[in-house]
Amino acid sequence: MQPSPHQVRRVRALAGALLTSLVALAALLTGASASHADTTICEAFGSTTIKGRYVVQNNRWGTSAPQCIAVTDSGFRIAQADGSVPTNGAPKSYPSVYNGCHYTNCSPGTSLPARLNTISDAPTSVSYSYVSGAAYDAAYDIWLDPTPRTDGVNRTEIMIWFNRVGAVQPVGSPVGSATVAGRQWQVWSGNNGTNDVLSFVAPSAIDSWSFDVMDFARNAVSRGLAQNNWYLTSVQAGFEPWQNGAGLAVTSFSSTVSLGGNTPGPGGPGGPAACKVTYGTSVWQGGFTADVTVANTGSSPVNGWNLAFALPAGQRITNAWNAGISPSSGAVTAANAAHNAYLAPGGQASFGFQASYDGSFVKPTAFSLNGTPCTTA
Repeated sequence: MQPSPHQVRRVRALAGALLTSLVALAALLTGASASHADTTICEAFGSTTIKGRYVVQNNRWGTSAPQCIAVTDSGFRIAQADGSVPTNGAPKSYPSVYNGCHYTNCSPGTSLPARLNTISDAPTSVSYSYVSGAAYDAAYDIWLDPTPRTDGVNRTEIMIWFNRVGAVQPVGSPVGSATVAGRQWQVWSGNNGTNDVLSFVAPSAIDSWSFDVMDFARNAVSRGLAQNNWYLTSVQAGFEPWQNGAGLAVTSFSSTVSLGGNTPGPGGPGGPAACKVTYGTSVWQGGFTADVTVANTGSSPVNGWNLAFALPAGQRITNAWNAGISPSSGAVTAANAAHNAYLAPGGQASFGFQASYDGSFVKPTAFSLNGTPCTTA
């Protein structure tokens, strides 16, 4: 895949989230199911759910030509794929099935977003059906971000190319080969203008495969394209067609995320979770210091914490103490120091930082501890 305006693709997918919400509302009002098999979706960003736990989306964003998908009880098939776009540019679409959150449209009951070092494993299985006479890739996407975001473009996209047909290639350039999850891959790395992209290209077509998503996430960490305290926000299986594509199908898909890694969130995996943040400041013209206290108000201990929040525009951290904070502006994450990693029930930890600001000074409005939203004092 050539560098493409993925932000446009993701922003437009908001329409799909809205459509799904309206369908679900209609189902509640009528007693009908909003998730059923053998549904045909032709709306550009239309979506539905299958198996009561996955979202299937049409996600046509790169062309105005019609595209329809036929949703089955285990995946989908591209029923119509008119038009074509140059293979040296962005694809037409990314029809897919996913577990997790995609522009506020979260699959039912998902445990995502989840911090990487709280995930013990993330087994998944997918089967594809291919066609001739088209230019496309069959791609399994893994999305990672420093924050537990459920909207917007994530920082790093991992693409596993099960197959590619025609003169198409991943973002960036080849950076070597690697063995991941027991298979050999050609590895590409680059940036599409909105996020980093790490692609693993199979030397020959893979029809079906079961693997652990965490093997690829850990590889991205080892390459400096993610960190262990980042979040897995979604996994998606689908196609990026450039020319034609009718008949391409994901015939089966499953995804499970098992929590219980090295650093559980508040209350432990699946347990009760509660937190409170106190954010005190001392402000002068063009600069300020912040003293932050995070309290575990739950009933179980927290062994290791990450506090995520967004600095208002114009603010940039220049120094921090009692926590490591990255990046220095925008959506940031404060990670515990060695001496304050453990929060007993009712316990708290404090850290601080110095920062500059432009314009009027304002405070962050929301905080989350290991993915759990906190109240503020």
